[in-house]
Amino acid sequence: MITTTDRPAPRAQQNGHMSGSGQPGLHAALRSPAGAPTLDSMLEHFRLLEPVFDAMPDIVFFVKDREARYALVNRALASRCGLKDKFGLLGKTAEEVFPQRFGRIYTAQDRAVLAQGNAMIDQLELHLYPARQPGWCMTSKQPLHDANGNVVGLAGISRDLQADESTHPAYSRLAAVVQHIQCNFVQPLNMPHLAAMANMSIAQLERYFHKVFHLTPRQVLLKTRLDAATALLVTRDKVTDVAALCGYTDHSAFTRQFKATVGLTPTEYRALLRAHGPVGKSSTSARSNQ
Repeated sequence: MITTTDRPAPRAQQNGHMSGSGQPGLHAALRSPAGAPTLDSMLEHFRLLEPVFDAMPDIVFFVKDREARYALVNRALASRCGLKDKFGLLGKTAEEVFPQRFGRIYTAQDRAVLAQGNAMIDQLELHLYPARQPGWCMTSKQPLHDANGNVVGLAGISRDLQADESTHPAYSRLAAVVQHIQCNFVQPLNMPHLAAMANMSIAQLERYFHKVFHLTPRQVLLKTRLDAATALLVTRDKVTDVAALCGYTDHSAFTRQFKATVGLTPTEYRALLRAHGPVGKSSTSARSNQ
């Protein structure tokens, strides 16, 4: 999504219990405090963690009430909304904070989480930073339940994927696999081949990917394809050509995948970029001028 918070079509998990995260400690912090009967009492608990989340510039943290209004946020979220004071977000919905096109989507997603009581777990999202540079994050949301099991709000985190993964001690075992994915992203993922390249089982490969990148191999492929797509959409290439260049033989499948991750169709994303500056030459012309 083109922000650091919310996304439609999340992976849901029943009963509000999170698992499988690259940040289990953070996800545990989102759960409803034991014995807290109201949202206000839960907020007292979360405020104890507020200084910790304020000290994390690559983590967005927020708590929303039953009406999807911000009740608690950290500095990173305020900064990405262009605010110096995070208290300016309190009492507002995402629809009131973000541009109309996006705000409606975010608020609708919040209300779905609140109504269904299901958690959104490690949703890979593309968003734009304040300088309009595209970036990636993993977003999770947890419904908050009172003592009677009623949903009274939600808590969420969104974690940037901008760290230098090459410094991870396990990276050397994955370097060749990552390079293969990045150089052959047009091709479907061949997990047995990738596992053999790393001299691992498929289960080991997936486990190491999650340790280093907090992503599955398929998510790395998706990220690589959409990185290429967002770069090509700056050019004047037809969307159908962009889809083919990024490994999608079916234009509609490309559009569905792009919208599910970015929150906009490729055409809408291009229009957003065009509204803030001229679209460049076609990729063919750009390559010929290099």
